[in-house]
Amino acid sequence: MKTDKIGEPISRKIGRNISLGGLRCFEAAARLESFTQAAHSLSLTHGAISRAVRALENELGLALFERRHRRVYLTAAGRKLWQASQQAFDILEQSVQELYLQAQNAPIVLSCEPTLLMRWLIPRMPEFLRTHPAIHVQLVAGGGAVAFQDGITLAIRRNDFDWGASVHSIPLFSEKIGPVCKPEMLAQFVEGSQTEPRLRRDAALLQTATRPDAWADWAQAQGVSIEGMPQQRFEHFYFSLQAAVAGLGVAIGPWQQVRDDIGAGLLAAPFGFRHDGSGYSLLTPQPVTPGSAAETLLHWLQRQAMEL
Repeated sequence: MKTDKIGEPISRKIGRNISLGGLRCFEAAARLESFTQAAHSLSLTHGAISRAVRALENELGLALFERRHRRVYLTAAGRKLWQASQQAFDILEQSVQELYLQAQNAPIVLSCEPTLLMRWLIPRMPEFLRTHPAIHVQLVAGGGAVAFQDGITLAIRRNDFDWGASVHSIPLFSEKIGPVCKPEMLAQFVEGSQTEPRLRRDAALLQTATRPDAWADWAQAQGVSIEGMPQQRFEHFYFSLQAAVAGLGVAIGPWQQVRDDIGAGLLAAPFGFRHDGSGYSLLTPQPVTPGSAAETLLHWLQRQAMEL
């Protein structure tokens, strides 16, 4: 065993081998002058309190209580230990409270895929901040794997990659997609009736590098061919949707990311929307703590996703 300069054993414990739980039982019994009331206050049994105090007395080699007529009274040694334990627990309680408040005031850093962030999350955040002014949320754009040690608290991701077994996930919504275009351009891009619309062969299909198979997957599901149709490719999904708003062509629009523009009359969805088998989830490094700010944000996100 390692020793200090004067040959005394080095230990992580101060003094005797005293358990914190035993001190808590002793402090409650001393404060209430009753093992029974102490047991009730700590949700323990009378026997558990008695054993904890007895173990403490055996370790110290001193009597801490005088037991008379079902009552207990502190000895001089017991009173000295009680005063010290009260001070220690007060310091611990104050420190825990300070750390709790610090954690509550720390911002939640929420990472979200860029297009979903710009077109769905940011427009809704003012309502959350207005109704939960004590919760601070910092939004950052990001996609793919999440390294929570980089300061990110939570992340919203589409389940088109393996995010690892150590990451906890809570579903937010299923993805629904459909072609969207500027309402004034419907006649130029779509033919047929409202019940059986068809893409015109000269309609420009707006493609994106981040979802290169979006049009092909939709066409296969619809049983139609887009072979030979004009296409325009954009570097990012957000740009293809903005191009659709501008009337440059028809883009594949995820419902959550185009629902506001459809509601405002900026986009039309002549073919409606269909589930593509994917979905978005909230990722966390550990399970969300009940009653926490993260749980409040989670429930709010789920409600936003359910809006029609």
